[in-house]
Amino acid sequence: MQRSLSLFLLAVTSLVVQVSLAAETQPNIVIILADDFGVGDIQAHYPKNKIATPYLDKLVRESMSFTDAHSPSAVCSPTRYGLLTGRYAWRTRLQEWVIAAYEPPLIAAERPTLPGTLKQNGYHTACIGKWHLGWNWAGPQRSRMNEVGNGLARLEWDFTKPINGGPTERGFDEFFGVDLPNLPPFTWIENDRVAILPTDEYKHDTSEGIVLPKNFVGTPMAPGWKMQAILPEITRRAVQHIHHRSKEKTPFFLYFSMTSPHEPVVPSEQFRGKSGIAPIADFVMETDWSAGQVIKAIDDAGIADNTIVIFTADNGHSHYTGWKDLVDAGHMPSGPYRGHKGDIWEGGHRVPLVVRWPQHILANTSSDQMVSLTDLYATCTDIIGAELLQDGAEDSLSFLPALLTKTNNNARASLVSHSNHGEFAYRDGPWKLLFRKSGRNVPQSRGKPTIAELYNLKTDIAEQNDLTQEHPEVVERMTAKFKALIASGTSRVGQQAANDTDVRFEITQTERWGPALDQKTK
Repeated sequence: MQRSLSLFLLAVTSLVVQVSLAAETQPNIVIILADDFGVGDIQAHYPKNKIATPYLDKLVRESMSFTDAHSPSAVCSPTRYGLLTGRYAWRTRLQEWVIAAYEPPLIAAERPTLPGTLKQNGYHTACIGKWHLGWNWAGPQRSRMNEVGNGLARLEWDFTKPINGGPTERGFDEFFGVDLPNLPPFTWIENDRVAILPTDEYKHDTSEGIVLPKNFVGTPMAPGWKMQAILPEITRRAVQHIHHRSKEKTPFFLYFSMTSPHEPVVPSEQFRGKSGIAPIADFVMETDWSAGQVIKAIDDAGIADNTIVIFTADNGHSHYTGWKDLVDAGHMPSGPYRGHKGDIWEGGHRVPLVVRWPQHILANTSSDQMVSLTDLYATCTDIIGAELLQDGAEDSLSFLPALLTKTNNNARASLVSHSNHGEFAYRDGPWKLLFRKSGRNVPQSRGKPTIAELYNLKTDIAEQNDLTQEHPEVVERMTAKFKALIASGTSRVGQQAANDTDVRFEITQTERWGPALDQKTK
């Protein structure tokens, strides 16, 4: 009886969806991207876990949750690139780690972006929070790709001049936030300007929290800068923005790029000690609250029915901000999966993905459709009825049919994951083929052959049993398919594209920034 009722409701919902989509093709779109938030960190998804997340639990009850969703990378910048461009970041010259302090834009000026496409289709577009995709900073020297991580951090820069190559030159009408919370300059940035000149110097103040950026003591900081104030302020700005845009006729796209629970772990006063576990757990609770305020603003503004809310994360939970405290308390940030932020294991890149769209998406449901965050570009384009460009979004495949519980003959069946160290994994159905570095670290592994490992996630979700010896034919088949996907420059059938550098997976990359194949950086 219950199954019959569910099928009936599904049929009714599908009919409503078809009628509604015909009449309503430009919903507001709000993407909330948490930073270092594990797949296990929403309590509604993993009830035995210990951190209370009441706001996200409510969102789950109102939404569809994807159980096989992945960030394209296990770290910050590459995932953000993939989300905004629909293209894997390893196709650029960046082959490991993230954008360091004062490095140039990873997104090329001519590259199509999700906000740019939405803007061309009548949307107002805004980014509030963390950027971390590079800028062209003014100074005696240019921003440049640097092999030494943060090797530009203590050079002289001119903060009185515009900062080029940022959000407002990559498709956003407006921006307010920070480059990222743990790198200089420690100040607010609004549009293409430093909002408060960093005339002071950063000091290591342990009263602020834990995992503070003590390596950057003495670098530029705005007077009175408080790291505990970052998340509350960007939350306030996002809420204010939603209420303002709700009064306008133009549809809007808001990319709320959170700074938490990424380090520094700085829960504000009202959340300190609230979890009873550890500062990182308090910060996860504040992250839940922040996302909740943004969703509540949508509801309070009376625009919930015509607003798509997408909550997800840029990678797995960090292992160096209090992981042991969480596990000892019985909270598993990666759920049943192996690994954490930075890893090529599932815990590094499997993320929560929760999508709410009242009257279109059946509430309190889940989907096992394989999804990459690169797919948000094609999905949003599909939702508004726009055509996906042939000169971009190379690794973006729409999962709108899954949202609407419809059959999708072009559903994603494979994806690529990338680790902090530049390791690759290729997924094909339940099979996952890893190419791991051979040494203890990247310097010891450079130029050396990688080690292939094969796992069947259907029977071994914890990635414990390497099946390369038992199934050499699977390794051979998947290796050939992965080579073809890299060489083609795209995941989209019929598209012509190319990578920006020579991408290798059978050896560990020899350089952090791969040599350009031409004179342009895409």
